[in-house]
Amino acid sequence: MSELPWTIESDGTPLSDVITARRAEIRERLVEHGAVLLRGFEVGDVDGFDGVVRALAGDPLTYTERSSPRSTIKGQVYTSTDYPPDEEIFLHNENSYQANWPLTLFFYCRQPPETQGATPLADVRRVYREIDPEVRAEFERRRWMLVRNFHGDFGTPWSEVFGTDDRDAVARYCAANGIDVEWRGRDGLRTRAIRNAVHFRPGRDEPRWFNHATFFHVSTLPKDLQEGLLAMFGQDDLPTNTYYGDGEPIPGDVLDHLRAAYRAATVRFDYRLDDVLVVDNMTAAHGREPFTGPRRIAVAMAEPHTDL
Repeated sequence: MSELPWTIESDGTPLSDVITARRAEIRERLVEHGAVLLRGFEVGDVDGFDGVVRALAGDPLTYTERSSPRSTIKGQVYTSTDYPPDEEIFLHNENSYQANWPLTLFFYCRQPPETQGATPLADVRRVYREIDPEVRAEFERRRWMLVRNFHGDFGTPWSEVFGTDDRDAVARYCAANGIDVEWRGRDGLRTRAIRNAVHFRPGRDEPRWFNHATFFHVSTLPKDLQEGLLAMFGQDDLPTNTYYGDGEPIPGDVLDHLRAAYRAATVRFDYRLDDVLVVDNMTAAHGREPFTGPRRIAVAMAEPHTDL
């Protein structure tokens, strides 16, 4: 397999000049390898990072239909997911549960952690090959379903996820993006979206395991959190859970197998100050290790792609 990530180390040339001279090569390596690491450059904090995004991939995107807490740093540059430092974030492809997603992701290390805290990567072409062909075929035939339950007094409210408190606007957005809507009481909302599990990147003919079926399944959460959520909400009202596309449960041994396939394909590196990691979102999944000490990673997304 190709090196992941492919790395360019500074030789003293300003990063803007490197991008200008080698942009086509960087973008080709990005799709070939799945990620490019720009290391040792003076980035210039958030404004410089924003410039890197624009130089390599165009205008950064707004984070929409969000599923995790994060804060805006400036413009369309955000914090990485604001989860407690002792929690792992499992491997996933950004927004693969949506009808639209960014092709390119950017991670900028403003302050490295003391221990761990990597953004692990997994080539989803390899993940696809690691999965038993019968399991793949089942998902290709039945697809997968994400069910989200928004409870008025728990978790991120639907008004924040969809960027409006207008129910009609939410319904229009969902209708346009292949999402079924069920309003429940005064503050509650349930959404269902059925998506493909396997995709092909534009311009490439190798299949990718590109979905959130494993990430959003309750069994991927830490055991104590699983038990707490199930005790609080029951299976049907969990904030997020996944199923086969026909609504039937995904067996536990299948989910164990899928998690093992991601693990088998995973690589990692330790962040250094001013690292810029560029990820091809349809070639590499990413996650987050637990960490100690302060960790400040800025993120941005670019190059929208639609599956509709």
